[in-house]
Amino acid sequence: MNKKESTNSHVRPLELWGGLECTVNRVRDEYFSQLDRNGHAGRACDIDRFASTGIKAIRYPVLWERTAPEGLDKADWSWPDERLPALREAGVNPIVGLVHHGSGPRHTSLVDPAFAEQLAEYAGAVAARYPWVELYTPVNEPCTTARFAGLYGVWYPHGRDDRTFIESLLVQCRAVVLSMRAIRAVNPNAKLVQTDDLGKTYGTLEMADVAEFYNERRWLAWDLLCGMVGPGHALWSYLLKTGIDASEFLWFRENTCPPDIIGVNYYVTSERWLDHRPERFPENHRGVADGIPCADIEASRVLATPTPGIAPLLAEVWDRYGIPLAITEAHIDANREDQLRWLLEIWEAAQQSQQNGVDVRAVTVWSLLGSFDWNSLVTQNKGYYEPGPFDVRSPQPRPTALAKMMQELSSNKPLSHPVLRGQGWWRRPGRFLCHPPVATPSALTSISADGHRLVGTGAAPILILGATGTLGRAFARVCRKRNIAFRLLSRKEMDIADSNSVERALAEYQPWAVINTAGYVRVDDAENDAERCFRENTAGPAILAAACARHGVHLTSFSSDLVFDGKQDRPYVESDPVAPLGVYGRSKAEAESAVLDKHPGALMVRTSAFFGPWDQHNFVTLALNALERGESFTASNDLTITPTYVPDLVHACLDLAIDREAGIWHLSNGGALSWADLALKAAERAGVDASRLEARSIDFTAARPAYCALTSERGILLPRLDQALDRYLELRNVDDPELEELQLTAESRQPVASGHRQQEETPLEAVQAGNC
Repeated sequence: MNKKESTNSHVRPLELWGGLECTVNRVRDEYFSQLDRNGHAGRACDIDRFASTGIKAIRYPVLWERTAPEGLDKADWSWPDERLPALREAGVNPIVGLVHHGSGPRHTSLVDPAFAEQLAEYAGAVAARYPWVELYTPVNEPCTTARFAGLYGVWYPHGRDDRTFIESLLVQCRAVVLSMRAIRAVNPNAKLVQTDDLGKTYGTLEMADVAEFYNERRWLAWDLLCGMVGPGHALWSYLLKTGIDASEFLWFRENTCPPDIIGVNYYVTSERWLDHRPERFPENHRGVADGIPCADIEASRVLATPTPGIAPLLAEVWDRYGIPLAITEAHIDANREDQLRWLLEIWEAAQQSQQNGVDVRAVTVWSLLGSFDWNSLVTQNKGYYEPGPFDVRSPQPRPTALAKMMQELSSNKPLSHPVLRGQGWWRRPGRFLCHPPVATPSALTSISADGHRLVGTGAAPILILGATGTLGRAFARVCRKRNIAFRLLSRKEMDIADSNSVERALAEYQPWAVINTAGYVRVDDAENDAERCFRENTAGPAILAAACARHGVHLTSFSSDLVFDGKQDRPYVESDPVAPLGVYGRSKAEAESAVLDKHPGALMVRTSAFFGPWDQHNFVTLALNALERGESFTASNDLTITPTYVPDLVHACLDLAIDREAGIWHLSNGGALSWADLALKAAERAGVDASRLEARSIDFTAARPAYCALTSERGILLPRLDQALDRYLELRNVDDPELEELQLTAESRQPVASGHRQQEETPLEAVQAGNC
């Protein structure tokens, strides 16, 4: 269908597609396989999960490197033989990918003249084996891959010059042409879905020529396939300066292979800003372009008014090619609410583009199983994971709020999640990495997205209970940072043990979720104050849970490692039986049962041994402060715990609440060690002399389990302890006016209630008790 026919036709409903991160990239002689990392290589049952989201099509790998690394005569087709028919049976149309940011089997590369013919031979074999497959992406993102592999030296063959970049691009584009020729020899109706990253570069006047060059370069792969590269092309002189013969480019004019659908991949990093004043920007964004020292940074991080996003870029593609489009990757590495907001913004931009006459066919949610280590461009195996609609850190992939949103989009139902009413970080004031932010160029201001959708203040809030405590304040701080509507309530504003007080607060604030951090925390005092302890820790949460269940409000509440007796010699998991030793532990154990009985949809988080940068009275801070002053510090050496970094805990709990997770979940940063070992580890990482650390047994009034380390059988969501300690140390001495304001506000309107204690009044023994 050409542009005129498409424009005059009726606007078709926007389809929802899915994508599976399947990169197999090579770094020197090491291969990095996303399919192995996300587990889909061995998990055929994922196909039912994918289909449950309502997607019509999926970008799905039948990768050359995996299927026939030693040649077609030794190809192993068992994996695609199982998966492709299963997709077909599930009603999901596969868009088969053959090379995804890869360089082929070990014997070839992106600068190997034989690469194209060999991939085409493989493509023909795929088509012959699965003649019913209609949609193909033989090579994913050829221009982007050529930049990473041929210009930036990141991936194999690690080129760092324009000639290698262009050679890599030509080889990949030639492979697309020959592969589609081989595929269409089997299936004449086969269609090419050609993907690449679509961004745009802006900059200061001093960087205008560089920005213009980048903006022409981004089209090269599609231009070659469409036969548009020749003497009249804007980059013709640049291409010939590489020393590559003109015939290599002109070949594509005689062998055109225009995409049937142009696949646009768009990220928050896709739009760039070039600035000739590099000193104004973080050092890791400074470099040189065309001999000019400059900063190259995401436009969203510097422009006072953010760019309007993908919609004008889709119009540029449509105006240039007149070929139907699909957004073939929509993903952001962010907290859950911003992942939802990003998808909504992309979806609405696609719908608006349709109304403006652009033939946009689909939006592809990327990646269904998340991705690993893309923060290092997949050059290292460090375990950095970005969840998607399914989170693979659980024993079986766990659906997140994105999966629910996909179901609503695919069935044209109203979007239900309250957090969608906030702006994403890329549109919020706190996004800047330079100060002051750069004035937005007038050309952008004229089409800016001022007043972008869903900025209203009417979003239902989260109620955070426990305003005088470290955890409650931390939740408020993080909600403010993440632009999640919240109210931080004192006991005066909601007494959870008073059903009337609970009902009044729920009626007044109309929350979608409640996070209960309130409770009685004095473990030793509880032995002689059982009535008050059970009122605050058991009766109150049960009343709150019943009310939240009646009103359809999600509840997150907190328990402790002290529900266990410590007789185990391995870390406790969620299903281990509880056997508390003291009054406090019994109050928490009974609360777990009562809350989940009254509200099966509630989330009960077991955690312990808090430390963090936002208060001066947690164990790690007290230990380091004392040791830095040259004072002695005593810590227990006979109680084994798992420390929990408060910012990590809060972020994970918010994501789980947004996902509406339920049941008991253990959240900690792992590592079974004593309090004394924790103090020693923190001192060593901080470079503090620990010679005055005294490790010994401490007598407590209430019995403590000798071993109460936690791990999870549901999913390890928090980073490792070493990483948490390093981040704690980075923030430990950072002044935080925003936090000071929050603390002052909380303290000025919230008296210390019976059963609660200001953090600064908590004795060291209680801090080491492992209570929350």
